Amino acid sequence: MASTVVAVGLTIAAAGFAGRYVLQAMKHMEPQVKQVFQSLPKSAFSGGYYRGGFEPKMTKREAALILGVSPTANKGKIRDAHRRIMLLNHPDKGIIFNSCCMLLE
Repeated sequence: MASTVVAVGLTIAAAGFAGRYVLQAMKHMEPQVKQVFQSLPKSAFSGGYYRGGFEPKMTKREAALILGVSPTANKGKIRDAHRRIMLLNHPDKGIIFNSCCMLLE
């Protein structure tokens, strides 16, 4: 019994020291991480999606904004944009089951 308590205590102490080491290492790496994030293109963060609200009845303009194409785009470009978005958001691409259920609601 006493050896179990000692083992648990040593494990907690080791976890504490490891956490402290990780936090100190993160503080030293912060400028490097910021530089890497600033050098990445904006599209790497998927910031190109339509952030506006929805109108009661969808218009061509709103649909084009959501798809990320011009309102005067041809059917091929619209089809490609729709396919790209559907493939990115497909439920079989690794979305957690609960997230999928929330999307269906």
